[in-house]
Amino acid sequence: MQQRERAQDLVGQRYEVEVGPVAHGGHCVAKHEGRVLFVRHALPGERVVAEVTDGGEGSRFLRADAVEVLEASPDRVPAPCPYAGPGRCGGCDWQHAALGAQRRLKADVLTEQLRRLAGVEPSEVGWDGSVAPAPGDKVAKGQVPAWRTRVDFAVDEDGRAGLRRHRSHEVEPVEHCLIAAEGVEELGVEEHSWPGMAEVEAIAATGSKDRQVVLEPRPGARLPLVELDRPVSVTRVDEQGGRVRVHGRQFVRERAADRTWRVSQGGFWQVHRSAPEVLVEAVMAGLNPRDGDMALDLYCGVGLFAGALAARVGEEGAVLGIESSKQAVSDARFNLADLERVRVEKGRVEEVLPRTGIEECDLVVMDPPRSGAGREVTAAVAGLGPRRIAYVACDPAALARDLAYFRESGYRPISLKAFDLFPMTHHLECVATLVRMG
Repeated sequence: MQQRERAQDLVGQRYEVEVGPVAHGGHCVAKHEGRVLFVRHALPGERVVAEVTDGGEGSRFLRADAVEVLEASPDRVPAPCPYAGPGRCGGCDWQHAALGAQRRLKADVLTEQLRRLAGVEPSEVGWDGSVAPAPGDKVAKGQVPAWRTRVDFAVDEDGRAGLRRHRSHEVEPVEHCLIAAEGVEELGVEEHSWPGMAEVEAIAATGSKDRQVVLEPRPGARLPLVELDRPVSVTRVDEQGGRVRVHGRQFVRERAADRTWRVSQGGFWQVHRSAPEVLVEAVMAGLNPRDGDMALDLYCGVGLFAGALAARVGEEGAVLGIESSKQAVSDARFNLADLERVRVEKGRVEEVLPRTGIEECDLVVMDPPRSGAGREVTAAVAGLGPRRIAYVACDPAALARDLAYFRESGYRPISLKAFDLFPMTHHLECVATLVRMG
């Protein structure tokens, strides 16, 4: 206990600092008397008063919030969200930055991660250095894109829905989330009471009128009567973390890549309303599939990229998808049932891929979790000798590490595209296309 108290003995201390470059994670780097501070709610070039939120004398670095801006950046804007700011909602990192500035900050982070972890310059990977906005996200000054089709609302002990504060279990009650898609806000989750609930996930499908809420009760609590502002299906999380239908459909129907996709019980789907189309277009442009190609879709989810590939490799081609989630595999097989040359296998990629007996393939698309694919998987993929690999990444550090692993196995990126599919946050999405060296 004393060690913990010593580790936190600088919390609340305030320092006047010059803010340096942006860092991966939604903060900027500053220094005070040689000590590094990671400062949120600041922008490069500013002079601010930073209040320590985490760390002590023995810490390698301190976390802090900019609680007073002494000299503001030209990129600073008044936060459109009334719940943004030090100690408030932790969902958005860059409410205080203009949208164009946010994309430049993300480009700076991606550039730094490529240099530090992959040892390459943007020009060497075929990236023009820009982060592109998604269709529909160019809004008027002072407005925020309403892009998020899935929102996890935390619920406080009084039953009020809100969002968690940064690095905290505390709930910031909200009446409206600016980045939530229109279909989410139509449900009115924030206006209702949720006694006994720990979380309420609201889902608004794109391309259909399907709406779903996923309720996670506190231990021993009973489900409330759900009466929202729009017709909605209800699923609950059981004590083992599974999903159980309460009423309505067990799934929502999403529309992308000229197909309808079943996504069951709160399963994974890109949260930006435009992301599936944007990513499919980038992946297919990078791979350039041909009739008769043998393709792999690794970490395939409900089959989005597998379906797009199948439509392009023709009747003589074939696609194998691999996915670890049992429910996602079931959805993928349902979604792709009309495509005879598509097969989906369940399991971890590193375990299933060697068992398939496949010794070579033409194309690979991989969309690993935020932690990346890792050396074992990248080596296995390279060992199949694909003509091209499309790597979809939601974390620039994981992308850079895996590009370095691919280089060890003889593959190099020839193009990289970056997309701002998470406006107002520090996250971005990338698609890298790789080919064999030489």
